[in-house]
Amino acid sequence: MTHPGVRVEVLPDAAAAASAAAAEMALRAREAVADHGSFTLALSGGRSPWLMLADLADHDMPWAQTSIYQVDERIGPADDPLRNLTGLRRALPPGCPARVVPMPVEADDLLAACEDYAAALPATLDLVQLGLGSDGHTASLIPGDPVLDVTDRDVALTGVYQDRRRMTVTYPCLARAGAILWLVTGSEKRAALAQQLARDPGIPASGVTVTDQVLFCDAEAAGRT
Repeated sequence: MTHPGVRVEVLPDAAAAASAAAAEMALRAREAVADHGSFTLALSGGRSPWLMLADLADHDMPWAQTSIYQVDERIGPADDPLRNLTGLRRALPPGCPARVVPMPVEADDLLAACEDYAAALPATLDLVQLGLGSDGHTASLIPGDPVLDVTDRDVALTGVYQDRRRMTVTYPCLARAGAILWLVTGSEKRAALAQQLARDPGIPASGVTVTDQVLFCDAEAAGRT
């Protein structure tokens, strides 16, 4: 299935969507390493990406040449079980040699921490994995939040969302990505996914305009159940 600006693949269930996304990610990683010797990846949080990372064990993934960055993160201490970093580290294979670059959300000066993380990002990320919220948010680009209007920084802070502030990459950072890989599962995402594919400007996810985008979703999110 194709839509303007995005290739869409609908899989039977969430596990199959995660598996297909893993195969795509491994392919992109090998291509990047063959082209310029390394692979830079930014990962979102949530359960679906952790399933995808677990499935990467079945693929030829060049972990030693891979650097992993965070798309967004909750503000909180290192041992916070709700941190995306916690799930990311658990999902990576034991002894994984990939370089992980966490967002510095434990810093006392969070504005300076945003600048530091922006400076640590590569000029262009080879691949950014994004999810989709039922409210149409992606990364921590949240409906109605001033972060949507940030055009002069690659990393910024949000207001309070679901009881927590967050650090997130911004539209300008996403716009420079080599490719975007979406992973969207669950019936609660159905309306937002339809809006996204229709390029509805009323949801933040529609503001991601990278030319090379591929989206893996399950039948529930696609409205095929």
